Amino acid sequence: MKKPNRPEAGGALEEAAIRQSCKRLFLGAIASQFDSLAREAARDGHSHLRYLDGLLSAELDERGQRKVQRRIQEARLPRLKTLEQFDFNQAPQVPAGLLRQLAEGGYIERAEPVILLGECGTGKTHLATALCVAACRQGRRVRFVTAAALVNELVEARQQNTLQRALARWTRFDLIAIDELGYLPLAEVGADLLFQVIAERAERASILLTTNLPFSEWSQVFANPRLCKALLDRVTDRCHIIETGSESYRFRRTAAGPKKGAA
Repeated sequence: MKKPNRPEAGGALEEAAIRQSCKRLFLGAIASQFDSLAREAARDGHSHLRYLDGLLSAELDERGQRKVQRRIQEARLPRLKTLEQFDFNQAPQVPAGLLRQLAEGGYIERAEPVILLGECGTGKTHLATALCVAACRQGRRVRFVTAAALVNELVEARQQNTLQRALARWTRFDLIAIDELGYLPLAEVGADLLFQVIAERAERASILLTTNLPFSEWSQVFANPRLCKALLDRVTDRCHIIETGSESYRFRRTAAGPKKGAA
């Protein structure tokens, strides 16, 4: 009788040899799935080529997932927040359609800035983090940082004569999200260093800013009027400006939750 054209699960020695080869070739997904996929192929009468395609697809899928996880870890997000988790019903003034469009990543390819502007608790950091997660899922290099932390890093690098190296590191990211711009005034040195990071990315790479200050009050952060004007000129050029409002999203979400003693 002619043998069916399908893969058969091998014996223990063959399986051990396959796993050892996969280990040496760093094929983790194939090592963990070749046996189950072989049984599935034998059951359904798949050809050898279809079986091989299934193995390779499993390996590529797992590598893609690992890449996304690496990108998310490298981004140093304060917490993992996605656009799906944001309750647009509690924040009707936030343009859901625009946020979903931005999440597709076109603004990164076009090197367009994004500014999330609103009072504390209106969802700016959540939305910024969600856009960062979306970019990571697309395989992009992302870094999330507060304005204060970034300035401190640059000031320390300047003191250690490694400023150019530090500035160069920030040019390597496809997207930089600078959170909490405007919460604290910046000393002249810090403001100048932050300007260098932002100016270097103008029309070259995307930057995402969250701020609680309207543009007319940015002089509270950047005391030098010329620097403030130059910065605004760069970050607002071709910019997506999203106003998140003045009423706390977190407060509304809490108020809308279940009451104590409710059935």
